[in-house]
Amino acid sequence: MQKAIFLDRDGVLIAERDGAYNFELKNSYLLPGIGLFLQEMAKQGYIFIVITNQSGVSKGLYTLENLEAMHQSISEQLKSFGVEIAEYYACPHFPAVSECLCRKPKGLLIQKAVARFGIDSKLSVMIGDRPRDIEAANVAGVRGLLIESNSVLKSI
Repeated sequence: MQKAIFLDRDGVLIAERDGAYNFELKNSYLLPGIGLFLQEMAKQGYIFIVITNQSGVSKGLYTLENLEAMHQSISEQLKSFGVEIAEYYACPHFPAVSECLCRKPKGLLIQKAVARFGIDSKLSVMIGDRPRDIEAANVAGVRGLLIESNSVLKSI
């Protein structure tokens, strides 16, 4: 079984912009230090999976294509560190617009990744900048690590 680091996207991989939606490629720049942090964690045998709420899709603010382009841009930037994101799991729903089982703080997206990639939950961690990230980790049986939004990661 593999061990994984599950990552929230905005505020952990790329900058959280005070509640603004990150869907334009100009906002896809990596936070300082994240490439080196993930590079080191890859050496320790972790795979990386992004778990992100993206309600702007159901609100009609941007499209699934915009979302995919953003994720592709992040992946391209991480390649320069020799880092690969195994998968991006995004919930495009918002409760006032569409109900779902995948939106954090529910743990369905983490659970799907655990099953798909044969991940050992006990050896894995979810890094997030909101309590809902940690709640989702707890639901899925993964240790949660709450960090300050837009901070530099150095260890888990």
